[in-house]
Amino acid sequence: MTDNSEDHEFSEGQGFDEPYEGFDLGPEFDIDPSEVDPVDSRVLTDLLDGEQLPEGADAERVLEIGLEYMRINRHEQATETLERAARLTADDRLAQEAWVNKGVAHAELEEYDAAIGAYKEGLKIDDDSEHAATAETNLAYALWEFGRTEEALEHAERAVELDPRFGQAWYNRGFFLNERGLAEDAVAAFDNAIRLGYRSADLLEEKALALEQLGEDERAEEVVERAEQLRAENEQELVDQQSGGGAREEGLGGQGLGEAIDAEPRNDQEFDDRLRE
Repeated sequence: MTDNSEDHEFSEGQGFDEPYEGFDLGPEFDIDPSEVDPVDSRVLTDLLDGEQLPEGADAERVLEIGLEYMRINRHEQATETLERAARLTADDRLAQEAWVNKGVAHAELEEYDAAIGAYKEGLKIDDDSEHAATAETNLAYALWEFGRTEEALEHAERAVELDPRFGQAWYNRGFFLNERGLAEDAVAAFDNAIRLGYRSADLLEEKALALEQLGEDERAEEVVERAEQLRAENEQELVDQQSGGGAREEGLGGQGLGEAIDAEPRNDQEFDDRLRE
């Protein structure tokens, strides 16, 4: 039901000047092409093996490589690289960022138990940092997928406490409240998310479900109409972009209700599937 950024075709740009200087997504490595297939997806991961990293290796650069792996959907390599980044650094902020993004990569692989562990490692470092609300809301989603629904709501509540202006956290809270049959509280949470600028067709559809539970069918129909209108607008925007309307900047995404740090999330696919059922 939501747009899939992987289907988006970016603009071709203006070409390159002569002579053209090549570029790539990651750092340069000294690779012997006679010994290594340059397109082997395992090469970069092998080169980043802890034994081959020099003493004092730049953990921030390793983190960037892990994020690049996520952007090209190499999530298994991303989990390994991000853990190395977390263990290489003495900087708590950087380590927490690496652990939380590792959790997102595991969630993309539907390895929710591993995702839970990664988020908890990040929160062990600092449960009140700038990244803690993101870690908590991602943890809530992974717990829900893993069947630990009561704990999921607890962590969704914690995310809102940490950052009351985090619109996605309010949406998450509303979703879990709706799942528990607490429709009135769910509507209030969705309204908070909307006031904070978190606007999506999925949120509106969840709000409509809550209104139906409250017997407010007329309001629910109005909200569904707005959701359909918003979805149509989003689809038209994607068509315009694919027909030459220009490139859209996309961040890497967390699965479901999760998100990656320092990146714009694609965050509703799992719940799209649920709404289709």
